[in-house]
Amino acid sequence: MAIHLKTWTKHASIKFYGITQDPETLSYMMVLEFAEDGNLRDNLKINFNNINWIQKLYNLYILSLKLMKIHKLDIVHQDFHPGNILSSNFKNYSMMISDFGLSKLIGTNPNNPKKKNIFGVLPYIAPEVLSGDEYTKAADVYSFGIIVYEIVTGFLPYPNIPHDKDLAMKICDQKSISYSKINYKNNYEVLGCSRKNKDLEIVFQVKKAEEFLANQASTNATTPLNYQTHPQAIYTSRILNFSNLPKMRMKKILKKN
Repeated sequence: MAIHLKTWTKHASIKFYGITQDPETLSYMMVLEFAEDGNLRDNLKINFNNINWIQKLYNLYILSLKLMKIHKLDIVHQDFHPGNILSSNFKNYSMMISDFGLSKLIGTNPNNPKKKNIFGVLPYIAPEVLSGDEYTKAADVYSFGIIVYEIVTGFLPYPNIPHDKDLAMKICDQKSISYSKINYKNNYEVLGCSRKNKDLEIVFQVKKAEEFLANQASTNATTPLNYQTHPQAIYTSRILNFSNLPKMRMKKILKKN
């Protein structure tokens, strides 16, 4: 609750009014703003075909600012996925981050440092965390990257396979991960992919995403609103204590603008 209050005062999380107590169970509860439009995952499921590129990229821009504010407070979220991104009106770019139950202040000592329970939604958890390393700001950024994929394509990550130890092994055993150092200009010329900015990396990525979605439609393959998820593809937070996962082998590639 203290962490949520701290992030809300910086306008990074959903509004926090205070705490109350259930008169029967005596459990304490947080009183939060009602998010009329629900969470991002459900919104994408219902409205994906009505979301244009300006809306997609501006939503990502706003979301990145919220995460940056949280990290500037030296807080890591640790459970960052579309189910924890809420809004009263997604069309007005009013997204707020929620659920800080797993969050922590950097530098604080856990009660039991030897016990490392991993809790979250498997596809959004960084490989180094799965293999036993400390959760850092970089792990939140990894989760943000998976959210970017979901907003851009409309597809859930790894929808057609079980979210089990085999998937965790594949995530951890990547031979290399490339990082692009990109300067994203926040203006409508970039978002609209104008001729003036045709050589920007963001324009290239938009075109690749459009080609991907067009190919899905032309081959009668699954589309963002018409595909089945595996019964063991789980998109809610849970304990994920997989043992003997390999350490990720990572190669950083920085591209100059």
